[in-house]
Amino acid sequence: MADGMSSFWGPVTSTTEACEQNYIYSSYIAEFFNTLSNIPGILLALIGLVNALRQCFEKRFSILHISNMILAIGSMLFHATLQRLQQQGDETPMVWEMLLYIYILYSPDWHYRSTMPTFLFIYGALFAIAHSQVHFGIGFKVHYLVLCLLCIPRMYKYYIHTEDRSAKRLAKLYVITLLLGSLCWLCDRLFCKLISHSYFNLQGHALWHVFMGFNSYYANTFLMYCRAQQRGWNPKVVHFMGFFPYVKIEKPKAQ
Repeated sequence: MADGMSSFWGPVTSTTEACEQNYIYSSYIAEFFNTLSNIPGILLALIGLVNALRQCFEKRFSILHISNMILAIGSMLFHATLQRLQQQGDETPMVWEMLLYIYILYSPDWHYRSTMPTFLFIYGALFAIAHSQVHFGIGFKVHYLVLCLLCIPRMYKYYIHTEDRSAKRLAKLYVITLLLGSLCWLCDRLFCKLISHSYFNLQGHALWHVFMGFNSYYANTFLMYCRAQQRGWNPKVVHFMGFFPYVKIEKPKAQ
């Protein structure tokens, strides 16, 4: 939206903006709430990373949590600057993250161990190169949606084969936060003109960031539970201070 005070980063060069006035609170932060709303996602990914490292989960989960942090940091830089380069630094990690989810979801039943990671790595690298040269516009959103849809059948399969009620609750929280976040994103996009003329802006895009931070955490925790169950690590969903869920495992001594 239109600028408030003068910009430290220069004219807006990104091809998309959220429904928040630019440079209202600081000349260094274009979209103030959309920038700060990524902090919960970083903290949640850090908690997940610490838990994965502390209990010696497979490296794929450490990389997944790190990718969540990279995505959130990239989003912060993009919304703070609204520059084309930072937009690429936000969008490209979104695709990389989904490729990681596809690997984690489908690799347990993949018979050729090196084929899938090699293909996904090459695919991610080629996308990054193409995205740096070509603006895909709506094509990027369609591409990202397709990657997300590829994950749904496998997530559902994991859900129906999970008997633990606490683990199932994680999957339900994943779906709830996804729906709430998507609703906030859509309202911010579809009703921007109405919101911009109203007295109070609900900051739908910022709420999308917050919900998706929790969404990623619940998804990662559920997948960690499922993978630990596959490996025979006797996983349990426990709650820190009675409400914050994480996975606790007991590996056989041989492992």
